Amino acid sequence: MAVIMHVDMDAFFAMVELRDRPDLRGKPMIVGGHTRGVVLSATYEARAHGVRSGMPMTRARRLSPTAVVLPPRHDGYAAVSKSVFAILDTYSHVVEPASVDEAFLDITGSLKRLGRPSDIGEMIRAQVFDEQQVTCSVGIGPTKFIAKLASQACKPDGLMEVPPDKALAFLHPLPVERMWGVGEATAEKLNRFGLRTVADLAYTPLDTLTRAFGQHQGRLLNDLAWGRDPRPVVPHEPERSIGSSETFGRDTDDPAEIRRELLRMAEKTAARLRKAEFMARTVVLTVRFADFTTITRSGTMSSPTDIGAEIHQQAVALYEKLGLQRARIRLVGVRVEGLVPLAEAHRQPQLDEPEHGWREAEQAIDAAVAKFGPQAVQRATLARRRPGYDDPPP
Repeated sequence: MAVIMHVDMDAFFAMVELRDRPDLRGKPMIVGGHTRGVVLSATYEARAHGVRSGMPMTRARRLSPTAVVLPPRHDGYAAVSKSVFAILDTYSHVVEPASVDEAFLDITGSLKRLGRPSDIGEMIRAQVFDEQQVTCSVGIGPTKFIAKLASQACKPDGLMEVPPDKALAFLHPLPVERMWGVGEATAEKLNRFGLRTVADLAYTPLDTLTRAFGQHQGRLLNDLAWGRDPRPVVPHEPERSIGSSETFGRDTDDPAEIRRELLRMAEKTAARLRKAEFMARTVVLTVRFADFTTITRSGTMSSPTDIGAEIHQQAVALYEKLGLQRARIRLVGVRVEGLVPLAEAHRQPQLDEPEHGWREAEQAIDAAVAKFGPQAVQRATLARRRPGYDDPPP
């Protein structure tokens, strides 16, 4: 039987900030925008006040008015994440990244070499803390589902192993909200049927579940309630998309401001593409309106690119096709898909493209930013102070 491990960093972004700001230890702290946007991470002191990841910042500041708010530093988080995954790769050849701060490992083949599952988990936790000064929680079980639930149950900074013969005893008392794929709406529906624990769900006839939730979801709920999860750990799944989004400091209907922000997002996305050594064929535009309605539009280019100017041109074309009449916009995002490894990409030169064009210029900007910081080189139009973004916190 497989032995699956789920390694989950504890309040990852916040813990990286505390590593670099030890003066904030023991205090409520939130990573996110000062006035708009959402909470990206929060210390456990802030969580004790009710702050949660994904919560609007305005609500988080009401719940924890004394919390220190720090802007995110994604490059710093990515560097720590890369180091943590390098550690995990030394314990198993089968590591599946689930996000920047969590991963599944199949350690079945590592037991003879490294010992008991719990010993491997403790070694990982100790090495991550010793090298990166951040903590992680480790769950171990016979399936990905059980392992993930175990890591949640032992947070923060803990380890829990659920042997196969103890899986149902661990699983069945849990509330249905802890089930993988059970969101707020599904949980409310289950509760209306009187199903409040995983055991209630497990003993509900399969026919009843499929009538209420459909054939696929009903069967999935039944399987998971009995601990059945045949999904293997899939190592190093390639990136499918790269993107950036930004919530405006205040809702805007100014087309010039929107195009300027699309340029900022296109250049950030292009820089991430170049860093990951990919080119992309498809540009996806995301627009979120003041009422939180969100739409996406996509367009495919004639050849792959990693040039911010070309991505921006496609994003603006998608925006203009919407034909918006002074609609107030809260957020815009630019994402690229159809990723092609740089070594395999063939970019068709444009007829009006100079011999040394935008690609060389943007590569030079990358080098300057890497050496001198994100403000080293900017387009003049992006150097303006953005209303609402840089205002001091209230």
